[in-house]
Amino acid sequence: MSRAEVRGEPVEEPPAVAPVVAPGVAPGAVRGPVPGPGGARSPSALWTLGLFRSELLITFRRWRTLALLAVLAAVPVLVGIAVKIETSDGSPAGGGGGEGPAFISQVSNNGLFLVFTALAATLPFFLPMAIGVVAGDAIAGESSAGTLRYLLVAPAGRSRLLLTKYATVIAFCLAATLVVAVSALAVGALLFPVGDLTTISGTRITYTEGLGRALLIALVVAASLVGVAALGLFVSTLTGSGIAAMATTVGLLITVQILDQIPQLDALQPYFFSHYWLSFADLMREPVYWDDLVKNLGLQALYAAVFGSAAWARFTAKDITA
Repeated sequence: MSRAEVRGEPVEEPPAVAPVVAPGVAPGAVRGPVPGPGGARSPSALWTLGLFRSELLITFRRWRTLALLAVLAAVPVLVGIAVKIETSDGSPAGGGGGEGPAFISQVSNNGLFLVFTALAATLPFFLPMAIGVVAGDAIAGESSAGTLRYLLVAPAGRSRLLLTKYATVIAFCLAATLVVAVSALAVGALLFPVGDLTTISGTRITYTEGLGRALLIALVVAASLVGVAALGLFVSTLTGSGIAAMATTVGLLITVQILDQIPQLDALQPYFFSHYWLSFADLMREPVYWDDLVKNLGLQALYAAVFGSAAWARFTAKDITA
């Protein structure tokens, strides 16, 4: 009992203030960052870098991410051992009939070709599947874990958070591609001779120049996955289940790959994000054939712009209750 009540003086109760809830928004839903005293403040660039660093650490510390990278690193090892066993009796790799991934017939002559072979073997499925898993889990995983609402309470802003998530997925694209390339480079050097190599055009280039082209090919392969990353991020904003988002993204990836092999759809196939993926082989020509490479990079930029915008439009208008 207060002192005023003890003395018999009237006590004036403060007026109750009802929370203001926007139409169509569930109570407790977060529609953006909560402004602090004196109004909302825009996060500094240093704070944004800290958020990006935090997202990178969280992503690359997950057991799922480490398992995906381990599988990608194991593919060149298996391909290298298979080629070594097949060519141990002097027979050409791939049976001499052009079977298997691109460049596989040259691996036994120069271990550097294992880098190109491993990237060609992982690009159609393993690499995009790994990207689809990480991208699909970016937003939906936070929602299913109940942490998305708390992320938005911090002064991040939805656009900034979405951009940070996408940048993290792009960083994973680069890391996954480099894991395949470095693993193939090490296995190729251990199992096969290395030195000057012959391009597709029949010209000879030095081993150093070959390493430079291998790095450029790895960067092109990583850039070829930005469309899948944007698609997965968009799917991730549509659901609150990380598993559903990952499964949907991988399912769409497989569907597009199948459609890209149907001859009756040849008019549509140049617009599928996977259609020009193997154009990186043109970097091994002398001179380099740029037409399909430019088409591939332009198509990936288009997919990134379209699905990135769709993800932003969906995420900024979405009611966050978890």
